[in-house]
Amino acid sequence: MPQIAYLECVRCHAQISAEKPQTVHAGCPVQPPGSLYVRYDLTTLEGTNPDEVIASTAGAPWRGMWRYSAVLPDVKPVTLGEGWTPMLHSKRLTNAYLKEEGTNPTGTFKARGLSLAVSMAKQYGLRKLAVPSAGNAAGALAAYAAAADIEAHIFMPRDVPFANYVEAIAYGAKVTLVDGLISDCARIVAERREEEGWFDISTLKEPFRVEGKKTMGYELVEQLGWEYPEAVFYPTGGGVGLIGMWKAFEEMEQLGWVKPGKRPRMIAVQAAGCAPVTRAYEQNDNASQMWQNAATFASGLRVPKPYGDHIILDILRASDGIALSVSDEDILNSILDWAKYEGIFLSPEGASVTAAYDQLIANGVLSPEDKVVLFNTGSGLKYTDVTSNAMGLVRP
Repeated sequence: MPQIAYLECVRCHAQISAEKPQTVHAGCPVQPPGSLYVRYDLTTLEGTNPDEVIASTAGAPWRGMWRYSAVLPDVKPVTLGEGWTPMLHSKRLTNAYLKEEGTNPTGTFKARGLSLAVSMAKQYGLRKLAVPSAGNAAGALAAYAAAADIEAHIFMPRDVPFANYVEAIAYGAKVTLVDGLISDCARIVAERREEEGWFDISTLKEPFRVEGKKTMGYELVEQLGWEYPEAVFYPTGGGVGLIGMWKAFEEMEQLGWVKPGKRPRMIAVQAAGCAPVTRAYEQNDNASQMWQNAATFASGLRVPKPYGDHIILDILRASDGIALSVSDEDILNSILDWAKYEGIFLSPEGASVTAAYDQLIANGVLSPEDKVVLFNTGSGLKYTDVTSNAMGLVRP
């Protein structure tokens, strides 16, 4: 496992020591302060064979996220078996592959980021972690904090899918339901963290959730034979998964682990009822504006202003990518379509991606011959209450 060389501010590129736990770059001359990326000295891995490196890793051939420990922090994992999720080839769409993140612990991709963030928190000796969440990060933090014997303080909108509330309570977290959105939850954490002694583990306000989620980039490339697809579709609320994968592509190219070729077009998908990144992309802005009256049953997409919006927009432009939004009606139709014809119960966020793929094929932006990876970021079974409401379905 590599030693962390330093933490790098994504805005001003200052280098900061990782010896103590860090949030954002407090001394950043840009506002809001830049998030921190973990940087390693990877020179000893340059030109190596990735399969040989992975096979030589302690614990191999276990097929989890920590198979990539050669490019992750040197830390004892707090693990529940996260990662190495299936890459499912659509039976109807010739060149579409679904990355099924619903098989992770707690049923969503959030397990990756929180596994690594909690592992590092335990190594740093932190005892109280706090998070604002649209739902799934709350469940993941609660689970990994329980495994690490760390206190979890969770703030969620009152109308999150009920499964998120139940699991957080069951794991023993201290849960507060808030009348508002994730932005209101984040404000409460920011106001109380110093007095309460919490370490804020919010999206992009600590360095290690990105590191956990970058493993999705390593996995999808490995599962495609160490080759890039033409496009990657990602449901974008906070956008950390998309950001993490882009960081993984950068590292793989430095190491020579991916076959030469153009990086994938990154497709950021939002709900029409909360689409700040899409609006900023369409207006050619460098950052988004707060989305008023955000409303969608895809709760993970109900983020009125992502902290890393400027990073997401930079990635979209660098990759010749796109941001687009889809209606709740199209999301529901895609849930039912994939359930009936593919046997896969998508989360609403995942169904936003499959609906967006249909749109881009229909309008000729992509061709059916383009190999694409569509991310279903969570199991549809975590959303049975909100999905049944959208369907107008009641218990007989």
